[in-house]
Formats: sequence, C-alpha cells, structure tokens
Amino acid sequence: MAHGAIVGINWGDEGKGRMVDLLTEQYDVVVRYQGGGNAGHTVVNDKGTFALHLLPSGIFRPEVINILGNGVAVDCENLLKEMQEVEQKGVPLEPSHFMISERASLVLPWHRDLDALEEARLADRKFGSTKQGIAPFYADKAAKKTIMAGELLYPEHLRNHVEQLVEWKNLTLTKVYGAPATTTEEVLSWLKQYAEPLKPYIRNTAKVLREADRAGKKILFEAQLGALRDLDLGIHPYTTSSNSLAAYAPVGSGFPAVHIKDVLGVVKAYSSCVGEGPFTCEWFGDQAEALRKAGNEYGAKTGRPRRVGPIDLVATRYGVDAQGATAIALTKLDVLSYLDEIPVVERYRIHGDETNEFPFPELLNDAEPVETILPGWKQDISGCRTWDDLPQAAKDYVLYLEKAIDCPIRYVSVGPEREAIILR
Repeated sequence: MAHGAIVGINWGDEGKGRMVDLLTEQYDVVVRYQGGGNAGHTVVNDKGTFALHLLPSGIFRPEVINILGNGVAVDCENLLKEMQEVEQKGVPLEPSHFMISERASLVLPWHRDLDALEEARLADRKFGSTKQGIAPFYADKAAKKTIMAGELLYPEHLRNHVEQLVEWKNLTLTKVYGAPATTTEEVLSWLKQYAEPLKPYIRNTAKVLREADRAGKKILFEAQLGALRDLDLGIHPYTTSSNSLAAYAPVGSGFPAVHIKDVLGVVKAYSSCVGEGPFTCEWFGDQAEALRKAGNEYGAKTGRPRRVGPIDLVATRYGVDAQGATAIALTKLDVLSYLDEIPVVERYRIHGDETNEFPFPELLNDAEPVETILPGWKQDISGCRTWDDLPQAAKDYVLYLEKAIDCPIRYVSVGPEREAIILR
C-alpha cells in the first residue's frame, strides 16, 4: 500500500493539522515523527475546535492508530493536559488507539528552565523560542543524556539514571546560569505525577508499524513546522532543533525501512511566520494587521501575533524541493477575499541583483521582495466545494501559483472546517 506524509513547505503554521484530520480516513495509522509541543495544529471538525501540540491529528478517528514516534520530544506534563482536554470533549484515547514509542525521549522541567535562561542571556539576539525546552532537549538527546519513555517501565534503573542526570545537569544550571539546583527526588516526583499516567500508552511502536506495513495497511507521517524551520536546511539559526522534512519520517517514526510514496506539502495562500529571523515578504502596519485579522493569525501554542505577508514563491519553491513534495494543499484561500489586488513575491533582490533561488541564510538579511500583482475576486468563497464554484480570479491565482512552484495543487482549502475543501 502507498504510505504518505503531510509536511509544511514554509515556516510552519500552514494548516497541516486540518489536512491530516481530513485525509486520515484514507489511512490506518498516523505517526508524528519529530518536534515537540512548541507548535500547534488547529483542527476543526464535528467534535469541536482543537489546538493539538503533541497528539497526532488522526486521534479524531477511532479506527486509526496514532503514534508518537521516537523522534518526538515528549513533554509529559503538556501531553497529559492535552489528552485530558481532548477526552473531556468526547474523544476517547485508548492504548489501542494512541501509542507512545518506548524510544521517544522525555522533555524534563530543566529543559524549559534552560530554554528561558538562554533566551534571557541572549536578550536582543534571541532566536524567538517558545520556551518549551525544545532546543535544550534535542541538545541533550544528541549528548545521549535524556530519559526514554520505555525507562518508565523499569523503576530501579530509572532512579539510577535520574541521579546521574541530575548531577550532570546541575553543573549547567548552577555554574553557567547561576540558577537553583534540582534534586533527584524533585525529578522523580515530577515523573510520578506527569509521566506515570502515560505508562499504559508506551509500546514498541516500531513493531506496530512493521506489522501494519506487512498487513497492507496505509501509514501517514505527520510533520511539525515547515521546511524553512528544518535544523539542516532551514533559515539557520532561526530553526527548530529537529528535522521537519519528509525524508526524516522513516527514522523519526522508528520504521527506517519504510518507503513513502506520496508527500503532500501544505502551503498557505499567503505567508505567515511565528518567531524571529528573516522574513523577506513581511508586511507591516495596517496592511499586516488587516491580513492578520482576516486570517486569525495568532499562534496556536503561544497566542502571539504571527508575522504575515503575501505568498513568497522563492521560499515556497525551495520548500517544495526540500520536502520532495509530490502534491500541494493550498490552505486559507478564502482569507484573501477582502483584497482588491493580491501581491505575490516573485523574486528576491539582493545587492542589486534579482534571483529566483532561495539564498544562503546570511544573505536573507539583505533580500528585498520583488512583487507581481494579481487581481482579487472580492467575494466570499468559503461556501465553494468544487473547482467550478470558484470565481475565475481565484482559479487564476491558484493556477499561477501552481505553475510558479512546479508542483500540482490537488487541494484548495476555503475554510477551517473539515468539509471546506476543494479537490482538483
């Protein structure tokens, strides 16, 4: 069977969650393979509106197995809270339906503390962290100094491991940042309160994935953030600390031998960005505020206003190539309905020269947008459900983008609801 991935093409916040929620009816398993609780997937369906940060977006379909893979930063405290909120809205989370890889590592309280301490030290040079502990977590994971979820099943070993980590981590907390030290008992108490309830969900999920593949079941791999936030190919250093590319999905899911045939890249009909770093297409002032309000562009995790601007074709082409996208889902087309004219960023101008190529990160600070203006349609399209329902100007806009990024646009979203989609 053909396995697939749903990934972000730009800076994140493209609308991946609504696409996973929509398309999971075609799959048997959904896997989150990287990232942590530092970004959100907003899902609107018949059960309500949800801002998911760690739970896979397939949890709303009880027949689908949902897995947090070994590449995910599992924040037990926030995950437990999220699970409780979802269950209170009538979405059951049984161990047969939701699973956590025994090889996934846990975000500990000191990871969030160190994140905030480092951002404070950097001051006006900060990276724009959400302070969820993601960078310190992945740094510790690379140093092989994290606790894996499976260790919760072996209490004596866990205590010894925590003692070793506390001794090591206190050197950084106290000597580098002058922060208070922690204790083994404090960490074990935190684990008992927030990690112990997750023990029934911890499984050898690599085996689950292999068995699903052998049984001919279809697996969907769900990414967090977008290509421009990828640790290796993103706008360094304003990236996340994991690999958000589809190519990492086999490793981050625990099924490195899997072959992914379909890569659906999600692109917003305009650009949005949370956090610091270069954002060539950015609008400011009243122009930005009008787009921000039209699109409700506020972070699902932080609530902070997103930076916004017209669609950036230079960055989008780069993201399509980096993700190896085989098709595109264009989201929030309806948001642009208020505009008389719709700018698109066609090229960059750097030191007087124009280019279609996405540059090395250092050069982005000097990049200026070169825009093309397309006509708007000035009518509500949120009720459109077929391609022919769209006004011609809206269809022309989609076709223009499709040609510019050289990847077929198969889905056009005209609203947040599950059914507000046009299939081409």
